[in-house]
Amino acid sequence: MLDPSTIITFCSASILLALAPGPDNIFVLTQSAVHGKAAGIVTTLGLLTGVLVHTCAVALGIAAVFQTSETAFSILKVIGAGYLFFLAWQAFRAKGQPIPSGREGRIKLRKLYVRGIIMNVTNPKVSIFFLAFLPQFADPSRGSMILQFLALGGLFILSGAAVFFAVSLLAGTLGQWLNRSPRAQSVLNRIAGVVFVGLALKIATAHH
Repeated sequence: MLDPSTIITFCSASILLALAPGPDNIFVLTQSAVHGKAAGIVTTLGLLTGVLVHTCAVALGIAAVFQTSETAFSILKVIGAGYLFFLAWQAFRAKGQPIPSGREGRIKLRKLYVRGIIMNVTNPKVSIFFLAFLPQFADPSRGSMILQFLALGGLFILSGAAVFFAVSLLAGTLGQWLNRSPRAQSVLNRIAGVVFVGLALKIATAHH
């Protein structure tokens, strides 16, 4: 299995990657600011579930299909970009209102969890990134490559969770302050819509 030096190096690299501005942490920040801390945490859990899917795909060799097939890459890219444009449309139409609680709030959180999964899984760049990133820290002489990939994926999830949860708490605090003003929340929704459009264009223009 993995040796301690590999684990330390991999976790350090993973934390730095999570801190670097990118679609995932911007997505978490936006959801936290608009819907609150819990929303950011749940969205993070959805994104990390997507990371688990990508990890399993690499371990089983499925991700190689998206690296070699232009058609598969394009299909997933269109799905991901289309979903983000849909979220942008919803954000632009949203009106300023208090963050829901109780049963309505739980439904909202479930939707955000699914949103996080879709956001991550439908980004073909993530799959190809994992295909290139994980093997650098795996060693065939140390046992099963599949188990090593799964272990590395688990470490990446823990590292990303630490960063994204911190982002959720900080942005959620800002969101609580903004939620006192329907006008401020409307502005924040428009900003979220612009962010979604930007993320959608980023995915739509990604090259194989």
